[in-house]
Amino acid sequence: MEAVVAVYSDWGIGCGGTQPVVLKADRAHFRALTAGAAVIVGRKTLADFPGGRPLKGRPNLVVTRQALEIEGAQVVHSTEEALSAARAYARCLVIGGASVYRQFFPYLDTVHVTRIALTPVSDSFFPNLDQEPGWRLAQAEPWQEEDGIAYRFCTYKKVS
Repeated sequence: MEAVVAVYSDWGIGCGGTQPVVLKADRAHFRALTAGAAVIVGRKTLADFPGGRPLKGRPNLVVTRQALEIEGAQVVHSTEEALSAARAYARCLVIGGASVYRQFFPYLDTVHVTRIALTPVSDSFFPNLDQEPGWRLAQAEPWQEEDGIAYRFCTYKKVS
């Protein structure tokens, strides 16, 4: 299973339920990575999407403990239920938030990371894969810049 995440220099991913810094290039990269794949997302992260609606053109598996229905999404109530539902798809990516990343971290084998060279205040963090045992940097694109902000796309793989 894969995940996609944008992290700041301290591996922060957000504050107050949203991303403090958003890059157009990262959004385009996200769309390209998730095109045609299913996504696993938490209810709170879904609420931060435009209009609080599921992502179009992708099966959305929304993890929540609440008994609710979300138009355009399949609601799942546990890690096991999400993993079972994900088996129906050739490709599935975990897209956040922090608690969902933690829940599914043991099941990941690939993480697509946008490294953003800033350190805004974050209250949510992704594991630092550069220091995480069992993970290695498999690919790193050259640093680029958008609006004076340096970023790069990296892929980490779990070491068997």
